[in-house]
Amino acid sequence: MFRGVQHINLDAKGRMAVPSRQRELLSVLGDGHIVLTVDTQTPCLTLYPLPEWERIERDVQALPALNQAVKRFQRLVLGYASDLQLDGSGRVLVPPAHREYAQLEKRAVLVGQGNKLELWSEDLWQQECAAALSTDSTGELPAELMQLKL
Repeated sequence: MFRGVQHINLDAKGRMAVPSRQRELLSVLGDGHIVLTVDTQTPCLTLYPLPEWERIERDVQALPALNQAVKRFQRLVLGYASDLQLDGSGRVLVPPAHREYAQLEKRAVLVGQGNKLELWSEDLWQQECAAALSTDSTGELPAELMQLKL
């Protein structure tokens, strides 16, 4: 399981060094093969070990493509999906289109989300955290969250 928040840097070529704990897990779960795609609800990227991505890809492709909302979702998630491989130094190259989508520059944040990692620009991550900590206008939590026992 991917957990935790790590602040990282992207070099001038757009490569990021994957932190050792995450790198080890990616190697175990997918032999260092990663699929990178976009998140359709927030300006971040998602990284999946290849076996996890293959399951998700099957599910996404099985959705009814005649539904226009589904088609738009598929275009983004499948269209941006890129196969990456950890290099000998534990780095991956984040393609330019992905860096542009997530507004990535030098400073970034990797956020563990269980079966995947999210990659955020540091500025957008700080904004996301501030928004999450601010008071919701209605003050109500969704029913799904009310059921959690944390």
